Amino acid sequence: MDFLNSIFNLINDLTWGWALVPFLVVLGVFFTIASGFVQFRYFGRMFRVLKGYDDADPTKISAREALLVSVGGRVGGGNIAGVAVAITAGGPGAVFWMWAIALVGMCSALVEATLAQVYKRTTPEGDYRGGPARAIIHGLGENYRWLAVLYSVCLIASFAIGFNAFQGNTVAGAAVDSLGIPRFATGAFLAVATGFIVYGGIHRIAKAADFIIPIMAFGYIGLALVIILMNFTSLPGVLYDIVSNAFGFQEAVAGGMGAAIANGLRRGLFSNEAGLGSAPNVAATAYVRHPVSQGITQSFSVFIDTMLICSCTAFVILLGDVYQPGAEGVDGVALTQQSIVDHVGVWGQYFLTGAIFLFAFSSIMYNYYLGENALSFMTDSKGAMHVLRLVIVGIVFLGAVAPGATAVFSFSDPMMGILAIVNLLALLMMFPIAMRLITDFRKQLNSGIARPVFDPKAFPDLDTDVSAWPDALKK
Repeated sequence: MDFLNSIFNLINDLTWGWALVPFLVVLGVFFTIASGFVQFRYFGRMFRVLKGYDDADPTKISAREALLVSVGGRVGGGNIAGVAVAITAGGPGAVFWMWAIALVGMCSALVEATLAQVYKRTTPEGDYRGGPARAIIHGLGENYRWLAVLYSVCLIASFAIGFNAFQGNTVAGAAVDSLGIPRFATGAFLAVATGFIVYGGIHRIAKAADFIIPIMAFGYIGLALVIILMNFTSLPGVLYDIVSNAFGFQEAVAGGMGAAIANGLRRGLFSNEAGLGSAPNVAATAYVRHPVSQGITQSFSVFIDTMLICSCTAFVILLGDVYQPGAEGVDGVALTQQSIVDHVGVWGQYFLTGAIFLFAFSSIMYNYYLGENALSFMTDSKGAMHVLRLVIVGIVFLGAVAPGATAVFSFSDPMMGILAIVNLLALLMMFPIAMRLITDFRKQLNSGIARPVFDPKAFPDLDTDVSAWPDALKK
């Protein structure tokens, strides 16, 4: 076990410790500039997905449902505990750098979702499957199958197994601390609920997300807005602290500006997952007219995660009296919880427990689908899929009932590091294809077409599935 731990620690150091964060930042900036700041150019179009379209096919996963599933996956412990950790270790300035990496990451999310869409495949059931593994095969060729398989294995290991154990552990811990509910009871409930969802497939996941995510997001944002209004006169001072600490004008923690940048970028990337290669698996399931349409939608998902949800947590903490810059003491989810209680009273801790449950359960659904999609790329065996579902239900239960069980899953971060590097390399090689699609989308809009349509015949050199684009056949 010690040998394995040393291997995983080395992988973690070589990815997250040295290369990955700068790689994500540099590529995100490059994509933003090369695309003509596409995430800002089409920012107004992002909100259209919320109301949906009257001509949407009810038998398909809609762009809105895919958005909510991906928001459910991105929004999790990182938005509650991760933001608190970033502020504790990097000071208020870390929040500014979380915002900065989100604005850049919106473009990375747009590019990876666009590529996942253009190379998606129609299943025998009439649904769609896609994601980085299939994009690698159809966009780069069979010679890169080994890279796609490596990606798929890392996706299952990190998200489907490791992170689902963490989610179960987080919910059970919060339930014990605030409500006194035994871990076994929480674990049993989570396992049953997880089993019900995963055996319903992507459609049941989408329907559950369509119900859970709006409640989760609007409830948490609503409470944060109440707290902000209660402390409105202190808001300018908090904003000043965020900016001044971000640029080293005011040192809140040891390390100053460097600590703010490092913690803000790292926690921001962990939270919104832009460029990590996870969300494109969900983005590919949506029925849309043009790949870039879903790219814009996934860009919006990053905005919701960081600019809205993470900002809510940051303001709740920074507007309260619990957090003391540079002081040792409360950290992580406890800091967020105590800050809410400081603002609104004891009932706030029960509200946060409910929020943590919804955040965690939505992430479990999302993480399961990532594993399912990765496994379906490697094998068509229904037996293998059945085993994966049972393993994930068991992992959620194990993570919940055993306080120290998550130590077994210390390989999750290194696996996600490899996953992200594979995805970023593939994005870099296929970026010219993404630019052709963005240019096509832009030309159609400029010619007066309100809702551009992707026509595979206009891109004969791309290995696309014509049946996945029925709107082109209607032209």
